[in-house]
Amino acid sequence: MIRVLVVDDDFMVARIHERFVERTEGFTVVGTAGTGADALAAVADLAPDLVLLDVHLPDMDGIEVLRSLRASGHGVGVIMVTADRDADIVRAALLGGAQQYLVKPFEYPALAERLRAVARSLKALRTETEPDQSAIDRAFGGGAPGAEPLPKGLSVETAASLLAALEGAGEVSAAEAADLVGLSRVSARRYLEHFVTAGRATVRLRYGSAGRPERRYLLG
Repeated sequence: MIRVLVVDDDFMVARIHERFVERTEGFTVVGTAGTGADALAAVADLAPDLVLLDVHLPDMDGIEVLRSLRASGHGVGVIMVTADRDADIVRAALLGGAQQYLVKPFEYPALAERLRAVARSLKALRTETEPDQSAIDRAFGGGAPGAEPLPKGLSVETAASLLAALEGAGEVSAAEAADLVGLSRVSARRYLEHFVTAGRATVRLRYGSAGRPERRYLLG
């Protein structure tokens, strides 16, 4: 399990983010904090794997918290979760070592995809002593959902929703995938074929007694 600390000065927002994290397979919330000082103390006490970190906190901003963590040698993963779109803040988060930056407000699939992207980054090097370039790319976020350009007519939001719905669903056909998120079979197949091309999914042909074989898709 990836252990998550939620940092937000708005109690209700923090609770929503907690529920989103707990809803995502492989993640659990180990604590919450409403100030920068409490966040730093919680990282020291709880040793989480990942922090969901708001920028605007009452005592110091999230960028200061991030810099303090890195200056102290903490390698904890950080996802900045904020309504702030200022380019300087985004740049500071990137240079400070944040793995992801998610703008509020957002729906569950958007956070779930970024959580899974961080999980893939952590997993990429877990068993590697001398990683090859593909493992290094995965560790640095290459291949993360939405990172690859989508073909014309496909949306990042729908792709993220479909990926979230398919997580843990096992092998599915285009028709089954379409039913999960309310797409047409043709649209679902376009997304699924894109995932295959991007290396996000594999496809298997299932042969029946007659007619063309059915294409079955599996994430991973």
